[in-house]
Amino acid sequence: MEMDNHTVTEFILVGFTTDPVMQLILFVVFLAVYSATLVGNTMLITLICNDSRLHTPMYFFIGHLSFLDLWYSSVNTPKILKTCISEDKSISFAGCVAQFFFSAGLGFSECYLLATMAYDRYVAISKPLLYSQTMSIWLCTFLVAASYLGGFINSYIITKRTFALNFCGDNVIDDFFCDLLPLVKLACGRKDGYQTLLYFLLDSNVIMPLVLILASYLFIITTILRIRSTQGHLKAFSTCSSHLISVTLYYGSILYIYRHPRSSYSVDRDKIVSTFYTVVFPTLNPMIYSLRNKDVKHALNKLFK
Repeated sequence: MEMDNHTVTEFILVGFTTDPVMQLILFVVFLAVYSATLVGNTMLITLICNDSRLHTPMYFFIGHLSFLDLWYSSVNTPKILKTCISEDKSISFAGCVAQFFFSAGLGFSECYLLATMAYDRYVAISKPLLYSQTMSIWLCTFLVAASYLGGFINSYIITKRTFALNFCGDNVIDDFFCDLLPLVKLACGRKDGYQTLLYFLLDSNVIMPLVLILASYLFIITTILRIRSTQGHLKAFSTCSSHLISVTLYYGSILYIYRHPRSSYSVDRDKIVSTFYTVVFPTLNPMIYSLRNKDVKHALNKLFK
């Protein structure tokens, strides 16, 4: 049946499998992961707000990272859970637009926020005596606001252009949420101008922040090498280790999806990677920033006592 973006009223989300038993198993797994995401990120935000020892620029950014993860997971996971246990796999055109817009906006914002956190670590290690003056509350607020603003402005542009494409033939999305590549695959007609804009937006929102992160860590490593004591080296590296783990996991999965050769494109493999950065990664961040952090452990013990 011929369709375009004016006649499509809904999309069908295939999900992972049509086997009822596997769907039930996946529902239980995703529910457990989502519950852990809600509890972990909410608790970390609560600790940062309530404990005065955590009222520093670093934890200010970590708190917003948890907020992004909390929101990001809530955009996609409830629909995934519904798809797993319901025979109705459909999502309305407007619902798909909304899911796409918020997923892209939050994903882009997290890219910028991780770059901001790299700059924070650079200032903390390179200029420790001027850290509190340089990373003032006004600068921190501006950087976070700019991350959100930049993410959602670019999300608006890419969402508007994506859903202005003509969708023809099938309206079945071979994925578990309204993601970019499956939607573009459904579109027909000339997409040359769209492809150019798409690569520009992906480069400016993913590659550019990654370059800033790498540049920050280049300066950080240069500063660390000037430190003479081994203990100083270990202390400097320990302040960056959690952030480096987050950057590696998040950017690694995104770059794999959008930058690996299309000749090696595999729907099932890409679904697994997409699941990681949309569902699993938001659960990992609270653990990454808590397990090796003495201040967070102290705040947690204080909260329970």
